[in-house]
Amino acid sequence: MQQLFRASLLKEVYGWGHETALVEYLRQHSEIRRSLGFASVPDQSTLWRSWNKRFSADLRETIERTARTILVKAQNAGVAVPRAPERKLQYHDDVSGETDPDDQTVLEEAAKISDHVSRVVFPAFSLDRGEGCEIHENAYWGLQTYLGLRERLAANEGARSFVYESTRDRTPLGHAHREHIRNLSVDQVREMYRQAITRLLSEVAETEQFFRDGIVAIDITEADPFTGDRTGHEDEIIGTKEKTDEYAYQWATIQLVGNAVPLVLDARPVRKGESRKEIVEDLLDSAEELVHVDNVLMDREFDSQHVLEMISQRGLSYVVPKRMQTSEKAQAKRLLQRDQDRYETDRKLHLGKNEWHETTLVYRRKENSEHDDHRQYSVFMTNRGSGHLTEYGYRWEIESGYRSIKRFMAATTSKNFGLRFFYFAFACLLYSIWRAVDLLVQVELTDEYEHSPMVTADNTLTLLKKETGIG
Repeated sequence: MQQLFRASLLKEVYGWGHETALVEYLRQHSEIRRSLGFASVPDQSTLWRSWNKRFSADLRETIERTARTILVKAQNAGVAVPRAPERKLQYHDDVSGETDPDDQTVLEEAAKISDHVSRVVFPAFSLDRGEGCEIHENAYWGLQTYLGLRERLAANEGARSFVYESTRDRTPLGHAHREHIRNLSVDQVREMYRQAITRLLSEVAETEQFFRDGIVAIDITEADPFTGDRTGHEDEIIGTKEKTDEYAYQWATIQLVGNAVPLVLDARPVRKGESRKEIVEDLLDSAEELVHVDNVLMDREFDSQHVLEMISQRGLSYVVPKRMQTSEKAQAKRLLQRDQDRYETDRKLHLGKNEWHETTLVYRRKENSEHDDHRQYSVFMTNRGSGHLTEYGYRWEIESGYRSIKRFMAATTSKNFGLRFFYFAFACLLYSIWRAVDLLVQVELTDEYEHSPMVTADNTLTLLKKETGIG
């Protein structure tokens, strides 16, 4: 019975409509067949009778829901899946008559929620222009949102187009828009961003579907390589993460990942001379004021023992890949000789003087690795046991988020650091608003939340610009 259950689950994961495909798959993949518990290829009629005659309706529903959960979790972890999971399972005996909402219903609900969210969040931003200005301040945020709708659109060109797109009588000129933003310091932008995210969190926290599961990811991203003269800006236009001969602006963020809606909790620039410990500590200070944090996921550039010790001292767990040094390469070679997929060992990392940080090294063999040497293995460090390694897959969300954020950024050739950072921070805010609006729309229409968005980013930004009082 267990073998038949597993085989049926495999069939549902792949979405095969008939047992023929399952039998052929098991015939071609003997290792998987044996792992399911079959000594030989099962008979097609046996599989059909099991599903249609022996399994109860409840068991069939359980298998279908389990397959869908596997697909959703794998997709959320960045693992390739054989098919996209259905948004909601429907059954022949489902008397509720519920169906997925159509596009028009989604857009109408998104318009209402975007309007509400924008009126809550955008007032956290202020240009401090004084009284009596002819152009409403919201027009500036509308223009900035419009720039995010058009990839690589600069302020001057965007302002000329915005005149025709906006319903306002007066809209800002490109040079005036840039000038006002240049007057904002990095600290002012960060404070306004924190206030805006605090308001956004208050909105989504009212829903049961907002999971505060305490997992955050910290990472650094960089702008396109800077090709101009960086004289006088060497502390801001720094080297790239790959240690090439190129230079770029770098930004660090901390983002909710896992079951939570992936909001960017805080963002900050990275300057020359700042240690990774300073950056992580600063971002964690901000995040812990906003949400409960349990586990911190980071890339290998944060594998410093001083970073790990600081996180442990805060009572938090961490998972971070370790750059392989001579000892790790030697251990990986030994594991390869033994054909061993996984290995754990405790390690003390020297902090200085007579102080040490205790961590656990977990060696894990990569699936389908293209290498035939020690590079088949990854090494992770964690302070809470290897069980936390499964959560590291959530880090893909921050990479996915960066792709959207960079698309939302206005284009500029300016070397003004405050302007550059504002463009990045505002793009982070637009991304967070989009994901929050999507959560609220899903909850309102389906009473569920899935990471696969129901509302597109373009829809949300267009609604923020047009359907609300912001544009």
